[in-house]
Amino acid sequence: MADKAISRIRVTQIGSPIGRRSDQRKTLVGLGLNKMNRVRELEDTPAIRGMTSKISHLVKVEKIS
Repeated sequence: MADKAISRIRVTQIGSPIGRRSDQRKTLVGLGLNKMNRVRELEDTPAIRGMTSKISHLVKVEKIS
């Protein structure tokens, strides 16, 4: 049985949540980010992609092979 490799992305916080709307701050926390230059490696799912697109001005997203 062939296992499908799970693709992953690296999300780095590059913007401060200070002065942002509360839903943007909650999205950062939901991704596991809350301080500048924090990095998380997450599964590349539609939910995670939606969260990163919502706060695209605060994070940098890189594909991990």
